[in-house]
Amino acid sequence: MDPRQDPRPRLLRRRLPRLRRRTGSFFAVKSADLSRSGHLQREFHILSSVSCPSVVSCLGEEVTFDAGGAPIYNLFMEYLPLCTISDEIRRCGGRLDERDIRRYVSDVLRGLDHLHDSGIVHCDIKGANLLLQEDGSDGGGALAAKIADLGCARLADEDEFRAISGTPAYMAPEVARGEEQGPPADVWALGCTIVEMTTGRPPWTDASDAVSAIFRIGFSEEVPEVPGEMSEEGKDFLRRCFESDPKRR
Repeated sequence: MDPRQDPRPRLLRRRLPRLRRRTGSFFAVKSADLSRSGHLQREFHILSSVSCPSVVSCLGEEVTFDAGGAPIYNLFMEYLPLCTISDEIRRCGGRLDERDIRRYVSDVLRGLDHLHDSGIVHCDIKGANLLLQEDGSDGGGALAAKIADLGCARLADEDEFRAISGTPAYMAPEVARGEEQGPPADVWALGCTIVEMTTGRPPWTDASDAVSAIFRIGFSEEVPEVPGEMSEEGKDFLRRCFESDPKRR
């Protein structure tokens, strides 16, 4: 796999939002030419088996036709109008408060627990794939995180020869080596996302390119640096995320 290339075909269009006539609520639409929509159909297949408050909901699918009569595949998703965690990091000046990080990580862990129990590996956990919404449980205006974009997701018992996927800077060592991509890889990626939330950037930003980063991740004994400004509890959590042996992670 060339880590510089996204393995998924380019979407023809993203329409956000669209109004549901029956309920008056909005939903998101991800669309692609039908002949190139395998990744979206796969995402629908996976998401349609998931029901968890910490994972974005799938609302259905439909084939429509453009002005020239070409078939278009549409995937309907829950619409969250706020932002991603990556957006929130930038809005907050490059880092998040650890209190907020703990809350978001708790939400993501609940979502990952549900996905993994369902035999699903997300394969691309990062700030840009975690959406925020208002948390109505406390009435205090706090935000909650939801896992989104399962376009890279795979079934845990899937053919082991399926190509690895995801974003190089968040890849676990076993993924970078092309060995396996199971639930422990999502835990490593969550650790990288915590680094992103704490410092404003993912690990390995000093690597000259994606290939160099993948080589360091997979074939050196280096692990991402634990931010010194974190609490001792936070540092311990990160060290557990960055356990090199996936069986002990």
